Amino acid sequence: MLSLKHVAKSNAFLSRLAIVISTSQSLSSSLSLYPHFYYTASFRSNQNTHFLPASTDFLASSFKDWFKLHNNQLLDRIFGILGAQVDDDLPSRRAADLALSQLGLRLSESFVLEVLAYGSDVLSCLKFFDWAGRQPGFHHTRATFYAIFKILSKAKLMSLMLDFLHNYKTQRYFHRVRFHDTLVMGYAVAGKPDIALQVFGRMRFQGLDLTSFAYHVLLNALVEESCFDAVEVILKQIQMRGLEDGITHSITVKNYCKQNRLDEAEAFLRGLMSEGRELDGHGVSRLVDALCKSNEFEKAGKLVEEFRESGMVPMENAYGVWMRDLAQAGKLDGALEFLRSKKSMEGYVPEVFRYNVLLCRLLRENRLEEMCDLLMEMKEGQISPDKVTMNAALCFFCKAGMVDVALKLYNLRFEFGLSLNSMAYNYLINTLCGDGSIDEAYRVLKNSIDQGYFPGRKMFSVLADALCREGKLDKMKELLMVALQRDLMPSTYTFDRFISALCKARRVEDGYLIHGELNRMNQVTSMNTYFNLIHGFNESKRGDIAAGLLIEMQERGHTPTRALFRAVIRCLCDMENPEKQFYKLLEIQLSHHEPNCELYNFFIDGAGHAKRPELAREVFEMMRRSGVEPNRSSHILMLQSYLKSERISDALNFFTDLRQRRKIGGKLYNAMVVGLCKVNRVDIALDLFREMRDYKIVPSIECYEFLIQLLCSSKKYDTAINLINDLETFGRLVTSFIGNVLLFHSLKTQELYETWIRLREVQDESSYGTSMLGLLVGAFSGRVTVSQHIDNLEELIEKCFPLDTYTYNLLLRRLSRRDMDLACELFNRMCKRGYEPNRWTYDILVHGFLKRGKKAEAGRWLEEMLQNGFDPTEGTLHLMSI
Repeated sequence: MLSLKHVAKSNAFLSRLAIVISTSQSLSSSLSLYPHFYYTASFRSNQNTHFLPASTDFLASSFKDWFKLHNNQLLDRIFGILGAQVDDDLPSRRAADLALSQLGLRLSESFVLEVLAYGSDVLSCLKFFDWAGRQPGFHHTRATFYAIFKILSKAKLMSLMLDFLHNYKTQRYFHRVRFHDTLVMGYAVAGKPDIALQVFGRMRFQGLDLTSFAYHVLLNALVEESCFDAVEVILKQIQMRGLEDGITHSITVKNYCKQNRLDEAEAFLRGLMSEGRELDGHGVSRLVDALCKSNEFEKAGKLVEEFRESGMVPMENAYGVWMRDLAQAGKLDGALEFLRSKKSMEGYVPEVFRYNVLLCRLLRENRLEEMCDLLMEMKEGQISPDKVTMNAALCFFCKAGMVDVALKLYNLRFEFGLSLNSMAYNYLINTLCGDGSIDEAYRVLKNSIDQGYFPGRKMFSVLADALCREGKLDKMKELLMVALQRDLMPSTYTFDRFISALCKARRVEDGYLIHGELNRMNQVTSMNTYFNLIHGFNESKRGDIAAGLLIEMQERGHTPTRALFRAVIRCLCDMENPEKQFYKLLEIQLSHHEPNCELYNFFIDGAGHAKRPELAREVFEMMRRSGVEPNRSSHILMLQSYLKSERISDALNFFTDLRQRRKIGGKLYNAMVVGLCKVNRVDIALDLFREMRDYKIVPSIECYEFLIQLLCSSKKYDTAINLINDLETFGRLVTSFIGNVLLFHSLKTQELYETWIRLREVQDESSYGTSMLGLLVGAFSGRVTVSQHIDNLEELIEKCFPLDTYTYNLLLRRLSRRDMDLACELFNRMCKRGYEPNRWTYDILVHGFLKRGKKAEAGRWLEEMLQNGFDPTEGTLHLMSI
């Protein structure tokens, strides 16, 4: 399934590809008359073409047929037999030899070269070379030796190649070819020109000489290894023997270019041309390439055109090199324009590997429309794709948002002999992860491992992150084990992500085991992972392990927060022998860290939240005995410890004791008032509040909020309104919390508004008569008629206090009693203004529609509610069951 961000893009490409493919299949004869077809059909059409799901199968089938063009069933069978030989024991070798013999192959130099060129697996090529050399009636030639040497060299298997040459004399079938020639060529291709020259010297001493083929292999190797003095010597030998030809000229140009003697290379070519000498095109290609690498593109371009106009040089290779260098230098537009020009004017068709350069560059630059055109051009031109082409096409489908097509081609890969490269695997796995097809991505990865490919750290992290996100933790564990077996150390982030996912899945023990392995490997776990592990063991009531992790994370350089200490201490206090566990952790902390207020405060806070005020008080006294003077936070935390356990008298005694010993500030008063409100002791809280006012201490907003909320819940509306008036005397604004409390109670009862009116009559009228807040309370209680227009309601509230999501929910509740259309309009306005709907927002709407019997509309809102992860309240569920 495609992600939304890819839908538009993939539809465009599906349209483009399907039109071209279907047209080409039905009008194949007509296409030959219109070679410009691919450039006249544009992606930029404004028409929106829709396709049936069959489009995916259609595209995959069409590209599969194209990919099959390069297939050779006989060669596939040969490499299938060679690839099936996993073991290198004698029975396995004999079985493979027998299977090859049963194919009835007619061995010749050309056939062996074809097989070696077709294969992509070096070991299989080497096995075939060995088998062919042991067959009666066939003897390896210089060309077949050179081919296998090039394969080994390209694969950078130099040690294997040198062993091959070292054992050369022991192989009976090698003696059918020129012995010394083969040695010279082998060492030359292996990058050992010094040994090749030694062998050549021994040959000359014995009166033997190299063939023209071997001379040129040696000459080329000397140029490659920058042995320029030796190049001149061998070149003279070639000229003296009359072996000079187009290959010699090409290597000579290469020699000049290698030394950056580009003017001499150009003069050499022009001299050959003026003499009417043989030119094979490779020399021109080498000079063009050297000029481009020297950033002389203008000169290179002129040279290409000049030699083309001469008509004396085959230009296909030079064209290909020119396009490649333009593309690699970022001049992709120039390369594409050159291709179009030469194709239309000269009928030039590049070889497949030239197309591949352009395809890969277009892919890299995300120019997918032009890449699509080029793929279709190759397809319709019946240009047989190679593995690079197929891999690039697979990447194209992934990047174009058509991962379904890419996946189908991947599943069919054995039908056309596709072996994915690392880039294609990365694209496919990454796209599948982004598309949410995690199981498919994991399957592709497992298959890739069987093929000997394992993703790099970045790709591993993408898949690991997706597996953790989707909760596929057993697969993630398997992936991790495979990575470690291959000595691939995932990033710390990946480990942390996995451990965190295990903790969230309540598999904290598994996470702890992986954490232990990380420790043994000296990998530092992140602070976030420690948090997750500790919280996981807290939930499992294993405070002892949580405490151990807390200490360990400190030793690793992480600083725990007060909340983390609090959680661990609360868990310890729920275990057996809580005092012992508590003091053990405190003792370790004091032994590892310099005693200070903050450390003691952590334990006072933790004990208070665990409702063990006696432990908190003991830590408080211990702090004083150790010479650490408690600070204001210590006093506040101690007060809160008593209040959380509803030991009001102990809290008051402690507060009184503090007040007698020193002057008390506003923060201690505020802590007492808020704490008393939380345990529903509004009477004592009000006394302390008034005491603050008498001492000219300004209460915090939090004091006002808690007191007004508790007073309204106790229906002491007059006192609550007086507090609002008191708040305004300080020039402070009504907060959203206070405003929402008033609106909530106004919806429940008219008493709040009646109290408001009564107080207006006995107090200064200006305090309440013009109060917008009073008008708002009256409107919500139904006693004051105001416009039902949403804009007016919002404007009225904004004059009193800032709106938040809770305010909108109250507005929705009020409107849903009268007009559900207005309620829906308010919902849309709320979202447009950036407020996030919550569970109550959706529940109010579902409830409102159900109350009016509109079950279909309620069902639609319920579906949206569930999609956003919210469940209906019990009241709404009851209505749904009626």
